[in-house]
Amino acid sequence: MKEKLFLLLLIFTANLTIAQSKAFIETEISINKYIDGTLTKPAETEDSPLVIFIQGSGPTDRNGNQSMMKSDFAKKIAHQLAEEEIASFRFDKRIFKMNKLKIKEEDLRFEDFVEDVQSIITHFSEEEEFSKIILAGHSEGSLIGILAANEKTDAFISLAGAGRSIDEIVVEQIGKQAPGLKENTRESFDELIEKGSTSSYEPVLGSIFRPSVQPYMLSWIKYDPAEEITKLEIPVIIIQGTADIQVETSEAKILHEAAPNSKMVLLENMNHVFREIKGNDALVNTKSYNEPKRPLHPDLIPTLVEFAKNIDK
Repeated sequence: MKEKLFLLLLIFTANLTIAQSKAFIETEISINKYIDGTLTKPAETEDSPLVIFIQGSGPTDRNGNQSMMKSDFAKKIAHQLAEEEIASFRFDKRIFKMNKLKIKEEDLRFEDFVEDVQSIITHFSEEEEFSKIILAGHSEGSLIGILAANEKTDAFISLAGAGRSIDEIVVEQIGKQAPGLKENTRESFDELIEKGSTSSYEPVLGSIFRPSVQPYMLSWIKYDPAEEITKLEIPVIIIQGTADIQVETSEAKILHEAAPNSKMVLLENMNHVFREIKGNDALVNTKSYNEPKRPLHPDLIPTLVEFAKNIDK
């Protein structure tokens, strides 16, 4: 009897695994020489909306990971959206192709990432496979998405996006982490804006102001997210977690006030990598950045699904 019960459980588990694996289909796609990504589609649904994920700053791959950080948040979001009959495309930033394509850091510009997203929009709009094309930008990717949105874009999702220019954000962050460097950071940014380069920064700020990255920073600074979002004439939702230790809820409010027709959703206890973090323990919060098995915040997917499926309503 025990053997039969064990066999029955084994068969049930196998069937459940097969059913889950058939919930979505994933295909590796190369858009152009700069962009490789993964298209995730519902297995049995046609003409679904397509969400294009745009990652945040630094060498962030299609799944939302970096070399010292693995949370798989983008992969988890993609899979769970597919289970709700919503397709998605997530891609590696062109940073990963810099060595292969011999792109120097000093030649990189913020507009390069905007053009990459527009190339993706063009690719999928020409295929006419999806009912809607929705951009979802996370952190730095929020501003990239705002700038990339065009007549072929049906809606925009800001995920932990800043409402102020990057120089203001960095100066504020430095002021909190190292108050003694705040004034020098502001002065260095001012010199960069005025002269096109800066040399007055303290050595410890080299990761922000090293000569090879200054052209990119200068190309980023000139965009004010609150100003740019006013230009969008498509449905917009601004999603921000209250436990985000990188981007404060005030940034979401700035974007929302700039775009009064937008919808703002503050998800209680959600952090920067979309996990639920109760309490104010910063160690627990940052530890979740390397816990890929930790579930997404329970309200994130329902919020995304509701928005994506009600764009025309």
